[in-house]
Amino acid sequence: MSFQTALSGLTAASRDLTVTGHNIANANTAGFKGGRTQFAEVYAASSLGLAATQTGSGVRVSGIQQQFGQGSIDFTNNALDLSISGEGFFTFNANGATVYSRAGSLSPDRNGMVVNTQGHKLQVYPPQANGTFDAGRLTDLQLPVGDAPPQATTNVTLGLNLPAASGTAPVNAFDPADASSYSHTTSLTVYDSLGAAHTASFYFVPTDTAGQWDVHSALDGTSTGAPTTMSFDANGALSAPVGGTVTLPALAQANGASDLEITLDLSDATQFGDNFNVTALTQDGFATGRLTGIEVTSGGVVQARYTNGQARALGQVALATFANPQGLQALGDTVWAETYVSGPALRGAGESGSFGSVQSGSLELSNVDLTAELVHMITAQRNFQANAQMISTTDQITQTVLNLR
Repeated sequence: MSFQTALSGLTAASRDLTVTGHNIANANTAGFKGGRTQFAEVYAASSLGLAATQTGSGVRVSGIQQQFGQGSIDFTNNALDLSISGEGFFTFNANGATVYSRAGSLSPDRNGMVVNTQGHKLQVYPPQANGTFDAGRLTDLQLPVGDAPPQATTNVTLGLNLPAASGTAPVNAFDPADASSYSHTTSLTVYDSLGAAHTASFYFVPTDTAGQWDVHSALDGTSTGAPTTMSFDANGALSAPVGGTVTLPALAQANGASDLEITLDLSDATQFGDNFNVTALTQDGFATGRLTGIEVTSGGVVQARYTNGQARALGQVALATFANPQGLQALGDTVWAETYVSGPALRGAGESGSFGSVQSGSLELSNVDLTAELVHMITAQRNFQANAQMISTTDQITQTVLNLR
């Protein structure tokens, strides 16, 4: 019986050393979670009810418990390297099967799909037209290919102050090329439906009526038509046009683009003092854009940035937690699968509920404490040696009994 007891100790110590060696071997594996050997004592079954005199029969390995504690964060120069600070797993599509991992070393494949080193596709919540994300379904994250389409200018906001000393109209009729035919001007770049840039200019001409100005507009130096009259009350506030907005005449484009239809917002215009100054000048169009980079927010929103200054959301990284993470099935390559013991995946996004934040340009390293593992290795080795010595001692006792005469 002593041989079997000591042999069970050797087997358990050997398994413990194997687990320790596995931890040490993966001390530099990104996203790796160390294991811990759990032991349980063994008693021979007895139907005699002699529990007080029952002798144990050794030890067995009752399980290898995975340790899902946070690993340290290592910062990289790759925006697609992702880590999680806190709870959660990344969700991946492994050829149709859903798997989970804490390793976020990602890159695009030949089709622009964002994959990990095993080729599993990162899962995200797809964007919706209203700027939110559809948390009810998952999709593969794919980086955009080609340029971002342009957007024609439809609104121009012009905030300015005109001098109060008006009331004398210029002698010459308005002409964009004749500076004496207007008092003040400002301009900005607008875009047509093909992304071509045009210069929109606005000219301010005082009338013979105090507090009244004619606003002429021109596109690329060509007048757009009749002027708009602006009127100010005795407090310098805009009184006309009502609402402060003016729809300019539609402008045909020679390059085949759609007619340029612009609404001019003058609601912030004032007439104070004797100085002309522009306080706001914005428009909502933009040219064609080339992809310049990918950004990932702490909430897991993946954005594509373009040379035209625009950003487009590609999706929100889908995270998952489990009621019992130790019940996950390890598949290798720092990847786990859901099991009955782990419970179903609870999905969400970064920085929501119990989920941690997503950090772009970083990787979570192994959570193995190398010093602690080396100390544990010595302990497991001593345990193995002690059980081996127990076998040797039992053998000597048995030999002594056999030598009795």
